[in-house]
Amino acid sequence: MYNEKIYLTPQEILDKEFKIDARGYRPQEVDKFLDMVIHDYTEFIAIIKKQEREIHNLNNDNRDLKSEIRRLKSNIEAAEDSSSGYKNVNNVDLLRRLSQLEKVVFGKND
Repeated sequence: MYNEKIYLTPQEILDKEFKIDARGYRPQEVDKFLDMVIHDYTEFIAIIKKQEREIHNLNNDNRDLKSEIRRLKSNIEAAEDSSSGYKNVNNVDLLRRLSQLEKVVFGKND
C-alpha cells in the first residue's frame, strides 16, 4: 500500500553518499540527521504493518459476525415456521442477541 508513494528505504538513506564541497555541510551533522530520518522511516513502516494486520483481523471479525447474524436470522425464521406456541419466548431471546451482534458489527451503541 505505502510502497508506491515512498521513494527511499531506510537502507538507501543509510547508504547515501554526499559530495563534499569547500563550503559544504559538516558530515557529522548530516549523518546524525540522516540517522534520525532512518529511525523515523523504520518506525513508520512498523506502524503501517501493525495497522495492516489490525485491519485484516478486524475484517475477519466483521465477516464472522455478519455470518453469525445471518445464521441467527435463519434460526429465527425456522423457529417461527416450526412452532407458533413457543415462538414469542424463543424469538425474544434471539432478537435480543441479534440486536447485540448488530450493535457490535455496525458500531451502534445506543
